[in-house]
Amino acid sequence: MPESAFQTILLTSVVAIAVALVFLVGYHWVKSQRDLGTDADRATFETLHIVSLAAPYFRAGLTREGSSKAVKHLRTLLGSRGVAITDAARVLATDGDFPVGVRSEGDSTDAALFGLAQKTLEGGRTRVIRKGDYDAVCAPIQIQDRLVGTVIAVTDRADPGLVRAVTETAAWVASQIAVAELNESRAKLTEAELKALRAQISPHFIYNSLNAIASFIITDPDRARDLVVEFADFTRYSFRRHGDFTTFKEELEAIHRYLLLEQARFGERIKVKLAIAPEVLPIVIPFLSIQPLVENAVRHGLEKKPEGGTVIITAHDVGEFAEISIEDDGVGMDPGSLKATLAGTTEGIHVGLRNVDVRLRQIYGPQHGLVVETAPGHGTLITLRIPKFHPEATPALT
Repeated sequence: MPESAFQTILLTSVVAIAVALVFLVGYHWVKSQRDLGTDADRATFETLHIVSLAAPYFRAGLTREGSSKAVKHLRTLLGSRGVAITDAARVLATDGDFPVGVRSEGDSTDAALFGLAQKTLEGGRTRVIRKGDYDAVCAPIQIQDRLVGTVIAVTDRADPGLVRAVTETAAWVASQIAVAELNESRAKLTEAELKALRAQISPHFIYNSLNAIASFIITDPDRARDLVVEFADFTRYSFRRHGDFTTFKEELEAIHRYLLLEQARFGERIKVKLAIAPEVLPIVIPFLSIQPLVENAVRHGLEKKPEGGTVIITAHDVGEFAEISIEDDGVGMDPGSLKATLAGTTEGIHVGLRNVDVRLRQIYGPQHGLVVETAPGHGTLITLRIPKFHPEATPALT
């Protein structure tokens, strides 16, 4: 989903929530409570409380399980006899006392209620269905141009306030579903970025490593055997299928194996220096967020320099963050080309930098992307600051 679409969804969500609160406060009047200000203030607090109770159940989208838990809060919000939530194909959940006229064969509300929803799903607007002993207000749950479900409120007689309240409640539900879809899209994008990183490592690195190992089979079989073990451990780590996070210690061990294999190819042309504070080792970091930066230093910095050079990896504690840097004295990069790569406007080399930068910003926020200092002929310094404590950052089991 393009970034502009994300922004449109989020803006629509905010507006829908704000409008819903305004009209629901006016409709849903709450009895007086002590020390909460005016009647309007108390109504606002009560409405916000009910909305906060319902919201978590839509985090997985418009599901039967979530709807069955949220529907009772929506009925409290609307104050109607009964409330139902449907998706585009069936009734997901109901709560309350529905009139006999709503029920169908077998004492089930599903068929009759979904019959009320169908015209709203076809027309995309709120409808009031008036029967002899009840009214049903059915409002669409619409995300951009998609009708994904409805909210139905059944009452003795529907006044304009209830009609508007049901409409805005459905808009609020739509905003929650849109955010859930946004989160799902972000998760899929993160997974795609990881796959891209693995694909980047796979053809280039595997081919060259196997050639390097083969070159030692006759001349130094013991080293060849050791390199095979390092190669197996590195690829096992890189291609593991579970966990978006790891510890810095585990990633550093994978980097060590990677550099051993590259040194087998380039010999003394590649030197490595480490300056790692012990307290940083247990920090949880995104999986494959450091190794691609080291690989970038080798492939695009030192490999192109005839005499080779040095990769320096440093990590230390900076208050609430772990600051990690990867520096090389290789050929450097053109700042303009680098900027275009990080912005996603070009394809080709340095894809690993782009992928890591995007993932860091997705997880920690836009202020936590890569900081890159470089110039042609002057090497490259890449710095990243990882928050030491983050709700999503849980290490995977190995």
